[in-house]
Amino acid sequence: MEKVKVKKKVKTTSAESLNELVVSLIQDKKGNDIVSLDLRNIPEAITDYFVICHAESTVQVRAILDHLEEEVKKQTMMKPFHLEGRSNGEWCLIDFGDVIVHVFQREKREFYQLEDLWSDAVVKHYAE
Repeated sequence: MEKVKVKKKVKTTSAESLNELVVSLIQDKKGNDIVSLDLRNIPEAITDYFVICHAESTVQVRAILDHLEEEVKKQTMMKPFHLEGRSNGEWCLIDFGDVIVHVFQREKREFYQLEDLWSDAVVKHYAE
């Protein structure tokens, strides 16, 4: 008798719904000043959305990052393509392909002003 391996169904997630999920997960961990930059109409953009927020401490930055990594995987079956900055916890990046998330400590966000680099993007601010 031949054994058949059943493939797991992979949930497909649109960029828009992934963006909204990421924002809600950041809100769960009390991320501050959450902004989503819609980059879909910018030809040179490397992703569809940037989501940017800041936290008040290294511990909170890492908590947001860990929550994003765990919950996105749990809810969409997606693992991040890349994760950077966890060790210092000042500016962390988590790349989900269509959505790249930047989690800063307040001082680093104010210094780099990442939102200003993408002035052509459609910007959406979210309640905390």
